Amino acid sequence: MLAGEQKKASIELLAKHKGDTGSSVVQASILTKRIEEITAHLKSNKHDFMARRGLLQLVGQRRRLLKYVAKTNPSDYLKTVKKLGLRH
Repeated sequence: MLAGEQKKASIELLAKHKGDTGSSVVQASILTKRIEEITAHLKSNKHDFMARRGLLQLVGQRRRLLKYVAKTNPSDYLKTVKKLGLRH
């Protein structure tokens, strides 16, 4: 799980206003940090299949959130993808 400081940093990266913790863009940012942590875990624990399944679920959830952002606000989508370092 994410430490409090890491979660705050990922929220501040893309928050639209103070206290913005629930927008789709911020949720995608938090999911990206969790995905990075689980990916690092799986590099050293190759046979942890439950973590692999959780990782696939998180990736799917992030994909759905970003798909929604792309549909509703394309400029925000491009900014988000660029800041998170994702392909689009």
